[in-house]
Amino acid sequence: ASTPPSAPERSYAGRFSAMAVSADRRDSVSGRFLIEIRGQQQLIELATPVGTTLARIEIEPGRAKVTDGKLLGFSGPNADELVEQALGWRLPVAGLSHWLDGRPDPARDASVSRDGENISEIRQDGWIIRITEVSSPGQKPRRLQFDRAATAVEPGVSVRLLIDSPDQ
Repeated sequence: ASTPPSAPERSYAGRFSAMAVSADRRDSVSGRFLIEIRGQQQLIELATPVGTTLARIEIEPGRAKVTDGKLLGFSGPNADELVEQALGWRLPVAGLSHWLDGRPDPARDASVSRDGENISEIRQDGWIIRITEVSSPGQKPRRLQFDRAATAVEPGVSVRLLIDSPDQ
């Protein structure tokens, strides 16, 4: 018998849209997401609007596992690289647990812009994270925009999140 997983410390559910654009290709996807955070462990589930699984991403220190919608599994030490392997382009997953709370990951270099006392933009890991709407009364991010510029080998990526139920 195994111990059932503990309840998440934080969970987020909502909608997303993502687009990757390169010189010769344009891909887009949208749907629903669920993110659960338990200490240093994260579970990210992405699904189409009708509930078909696009990807399941499990992250813990030094290990990540990505299962795509065809149930092909990828595992290794870096979640960002695995997501790129599974989906064909990079998504912002490494710092996501911090960015959802409107702050940079303290373990890596970042710069922030503020709107009064609140952080309005984070630049970290090649991503620009804009907090475009906060919820009241908690002032937690409700809408976020993630952008990563194209390079010679990677497409430019833009991701929008709308958090329906922040459960901090």
